[in-house]
Amino acid sequence: MSELVSLSGRALPLLRQWVGVDPGCGLARGLLVLATSDHLDDVELKEQLVIAHRDARLAGERETSLVHGIFLHTHRHYRLTADHLAGHFARWPGDELAGLMTGVFAECGDAAYRAHGEALVEQQWLLAGPDNWAWTSWLAATRAEQGRAREAHDLAEHALTLHPRSGTAVHALAHAEHELGAGPASTQFLDTWLATDPDAVHTRHLNWHAALQSIARGDFPDARRRADTALAREDVGMRAATNWRLLLAGQEPAHRSDPAQVRELLTAPGGMAEIFHTFNLALALAVEAATKDLHALAARASMDERPDYHQVLAPVVHALAEITAGRPRAAADLLNRLGENTERIGGVRVEREIIQDTLARALTDAGEPTRAAALLHHRTTTRHHHTYENLLLAPHPATTGAS
Repeated sequence: MSELVSLSGRALPLLRQWVGVDPGCGLARGLLVLATSDHLDDVELKEQLVIAHRDARLAGERETSLVHGIFLHTHRHYRLTADHLAGHFARWPGDELAGLMTGVFAECGDAAYRAHGEALVEQQWLLAGPDNWAWTSWLAATRAEQGRAREAHDLAEHALTLHPRSGTAVHALAHAEHELGAGPASTQFLDTWLATDPDAVHTRHLNWHAALQSIARGDFPDARRRADTALAREDVGMRAATNWRLLLAGQEPAHRSDPAQVRELLTAPGGMAEIFHTFNLALALAVEAATKDLHALAARASMDERPDYHQVLAPVVHALAEITAGRPRAAADLLNRLGENTERIGGVRVEREIIQDTLARALTDAGEPTRAAALLHHRTTTRHHHTYENLLLAPHPATTGAS
C-alpha cells in the first residue's frame, strides 16, 4: 500500500503480484484497475470491475465502497465519484486508499466541487495528524493549487522528511518551486529523486516540470533536451506546452508533435470530451502555426452546447489562431475579455499559466509592453528565476512555428 500511495514505479508489479497470489481479493483487483484503466478497453474495464465488486462485497463495506468509487472514477463520472468519496470519508476518515482519488473534485469543472475537495483534504489531514506523510503530501498539493506556494513548499518538505519516496509530495514541491522560480536547485533535486526510481508514476511529468524550471532561468537547450528525451509521443500536451512557451520567448522549440496525430486525436471518439485535453491539442496546433485548423477548432467549440467550451475554450483557441496569423492585437482583445474565466479551461495553475503567457506576448507584440509588464508583475517580483518572463516582455516577435 505504501508503494501505491507513493506513486512508486514498484507499485504496479506488486499489485499484479497481489492479484496473482490472491485473485479473489476484490480490493486488489480494483486497485489494479485504477492503476491501469487508461490502457483497458471498455469491455475489459467493466469485466474486471464487476469481478472486483463481487469479491469486495465478501470482504466488507469499506472494500465495497472503495471499489465502487474506483468504478465511478475510471468511468469518468467525476461528480458522482466526488459525492461518493465525501460519503466514504464520513464513514472511514483518513482512508489513504480513497485519498488516491481526491483529485477528482478538481476534475468536476465546478468551483464549488473544487472548494469542497480542498476542504475535505484539509479535514482528512487534520484527522490523520501532521505526521501522516500521505495526507501531508495531498495537503501540499492542495496548497500549491491554491497559490499558497510557501505553505505548499513547507508541507511537501515535511512529507518528504517523513517519507522520502512520496511522489505526491515531490510533485507538490515541483508546483511550489515553479511559483517561486527555484531554478537549478529544483531540477537537481528532481533528477536525484528520479534516479532512485526512474519508473515512478510521475517520471515524465516531473521531467516536464524540470523543463519549465530550465525555461524560467533561460537554459533553453536543457528544456529542449528534456522534452526530447523524457516525453513520449503520446505526451502531446506536455510537449506542446513546452514548445509553445519556447516559441513565445522567441526560442527554437524541441521536436514537435505530428500534426496528423493531433488532428486524429481531435476527431477520434471522445477527442473533445475533456476541455483541458482539447486545449492541449490546440496548443499543439499553435506550435505548428496551423491557423486554419485552429479556426476550425474554435468554430467547433463555439457551437458546443457545454458553456465552458463555447464561452471559454472557443475564444482561447481563436486567440491562438490570431497569434499564429500575426495578429497579436486581436489575440490580446480576446484573452483580455475572458479575465479570470480562463480558469474554466481546466488543468492546474502551472498549466493554465500559459494562457497568461500568451496574453503577455500578444500585448508586447501589439505595442503595449506596460500592460504586459503589469500582467506579469507578480511573477517577476516574486520568482527568483524569471528570464522567461523577461523575454515575454522583450520587444521581439514570437516565433510561432511552421508556416
